[in-house]
Amino acid sequence: MRDTFFNWTATATAIAVALSISSAHAQKKYDAGATDTEIKIGQTVPFSGPASAYAAVGKAQAAYMKMINDQGGVNGRKINLIQYDDAYSPPKTVEQVRKLVEADEVLLTFQIIGTAPNAAVLKYLNGKKVPQLFAATGAAKFTDPKAFPWTMGFNPSYFVEGRIYGQYILKEHPNAKIGVLYQNDDLGKDYLNGLKAGLGDKAAKMIVSEISYELTEPTIDSQILKIRDAGADLVFSASTPKQAAQAIKKIAELGWHPVQIVDINANTVSAVLKPAGLEASKGIISVGYVKDPSEAAAAKDDPGMQRYLDFMQKYYPDGDKGSSLSVYGYITAQLMVQVLKQCGDDLTRENVMKQATSLNKVELDLLLPGITVSTSPTDYRVNKQLQMVKFDGEHWQQFGPIMTDEAKD
Repeated sequence: MRDTFFNWTATATAIAVALSISSAHAQKKYDAGATDTEIKIGQTVPFSGPASAYAAVGKAQAAYMKMINDQGGVNGRKINLIQYDDAYSPPKTVEQVRKLVEADEVLLTFQIIGTAPNAAVLKYLNGKKVPQLFAATGAAKFTDPKAFPWTMGFNPSYFVEGRIYGQYILKEHPNAKIGVLYQNDDLGKDYLNGLKAGLGDKAAKMIVSEISYELTEPTIDSQILKIRDAGADLVFSASTPKQAAQAIKKIAELGWHPVQIVDINANTVSAVLKPAGLEASKGIISVGYVKDPSEAAAAKDDPGMQRYLDFMQKYYPDGDKGSSLSVYGYITAQLMVQVLKQCGDDLTRENVMKQATSLNKVELDLLLPGITVSTSPTDYRVNKQLQMVKFDGEHWQQFGPIMTDEAKD
């Protein structure tokens, strides 16, 4: 009887342990790129080429992932961020992203930088059902869950931002003669269309010049001259850093003093306004949604800012802590980690998208007070809130209320 009892007890214990192990394994679900110890994610970054100013974003993101790994990783797993240089060239982006998916077998792509590079791999990644998360672009096609359910952009909508500028111009400069310099791709065209939507039926009369440029052009001096000669007294630059800096500098060299508006992609102080000249940049208008760490009192009574400054000092000491590019890299990496945390032990591509599309008022360290991140399966837009800013020669100063775009265009 005693032997029978112990045999039964041992058998019951063994069954319980087996069930426990089976249950634990059942709770863990992995797709390519995920294991008990690692999560592989990949991105392309223009470490070289005409948009190399954005390299700072990728460097900040890599540094952030190192910090997370030093802290134990995400749910016990280390993040392996694989970065390749695509020089902001769409054909190279295609080559490198295929390598990430088919050779490196990443779980997802994260923050591929640039509108044209992202557009080049949009259909490929959706066809492979690989998440194209937080793409570094605000073009409308990257927040279209019906057409591209595996793609989410991070940046505020270029169209919405352009519309905000149009509404601002109508209110503050109703008699302006507007000249538009725009990049000849989805970025520039979305901004231009948004501007026209904001101006409404006055657009045709107010816009006196629309001049595009190709990203590969060495200079945009001739475009600026054409805009001036068209009689513009307000210039909207729908561009990226190199061309935005060239435009500001050329306008100053001409002794011309139009009202200037630059888009959010090109309003970084270190990569645009300093090269163009801080004095020449004074008075430029844009929008923002993040804090400015270059202000002397920025960290006072702001734990999020202090965490960022500590991060920069320890993990990215060679980076410019006052640059909006460093800030951008930090908050995008922070949001990526948040999504991975929410995934728990279900690291399938389907669950990654489920978590990314169910963010609920997520607070990031460097978003302006009152701005949070919320998404849904029918609304992929990460950033829907903006505030107008004006450059005073040293810093961007916020003015007006935080504007929330409720429309889904």
